[in-house]
Amino acid sequence: MEKIKIGLKGFGEIPRHLYRLFDEDGRFDVVVISEYGRADILSYLLRMETKGEFEAHTEDNFIITRNMKSRVIPGGDPGTTPWDMFDVDFVIDGTWDFRSNADMQKHIDAGAKRVLLTSVPTDVIDRIVIKGVNDDSISLSDQKISAGSATLNAAALMLKLLNDSFGVEYAGFTAVHSYTSDQSLRDKANVDFRRSRSAAENIIPLHTVMPRWLQYLFPEMENTIEGTIMNVPVPNGSMLDLTTGMKARVSADDVLHLMNESAAKYPGIIQVADDPIVSTDVIGKPYSLIFDKQALMVSPGKMLKTISWYHSALSVALRLKEIILAYHELEKKGGNK
Repeated sequence: MEKIKIGLKGFGEIPRHLYRLFDEDGRFDVVVISEYGRADILSYLLRMETKGEFEAHTEDNFIITRNMKSRVIPGGDPGTTPWDMFDVDFVIDGTWDFRSNADMQKHIDAGAKRVLLTSVPTDVIDRIVIKGVNDDSISLSDQKISAGSATLNAAALMLKLLNDSFGVEYAGFTAVHSYTSDQSLRDKANVDFRRSRSAAENIIPLHTVMPRWLQYLFPEMENTIEGTIMNVPVPNGSMLDLTTGMKARVSADDVLHLMNESAAKYPGIIQVADDPIVSTDVIGKPYSLIFDKQALMVSPGKMLKTISWYHSALSVALRLKEIILAYHELEKKGGNK
């Protein structure tokens, strides 16, 4: 069986999740990793994140696992890695540093057939693919693709379900998010004032571009979506607090029926949690959206408050893998152009 050849740019948390998923699947081959870190340390991180349950070792500048042998080469700006030399089918940029259409084009010019981001882009690209929302729209002509962020996936799914079923007039959300690798453990000058404060000690309100991309996905909701993010001192497990003004009164039973039907329709993407869960309970869960049944609030008027959970890095990695397989199948079938 000919494997899908992958090139990774960056080897942070999401790319490491992807690497393990690819190795366990057997249909993929990460042939090259463009990263500043040493191969032996990258291999060590792979093992330690799974408490040693994942087998990986290094020989020279190669990471070797059960099913893959990946060359580690020095990182650099987009365009400096000659992807055509490695004959990769997909390049995954997990750096968060190079998210513009122009940066992604540099990967294409260097030989990448398709480039996928592990985050949202900074400007419009060929396709932002959200499983359960618009994944039926992919095309062979797509070269620059994003799987969105974990917050965008959760919010887009919840909004689509509510809007399609009941009609949404207004939406406002707060994403309570685990801290990220670009934050400092102690106060240190960063790109803005609040990001300069200690991630280990503070609840940090941050600006988010998610309302922009939600309105891009749902143009009929233009100027009706607002949101913010609070990064909090937990390493994993995030939550979306979404308040929606509905076009008509909706009962709690209506919403619960919708979410149970949706979980059955999108297994592995949506789950309904019956128990009173907390953030650590969602670590290791594959879902883009874990609907908190017990946290649902319905006002006497037309307002809903829903709480959903997700393991950010893992859920994005799984969606990326699924999207790659979808494009691979489209190639084999000669799908839409």
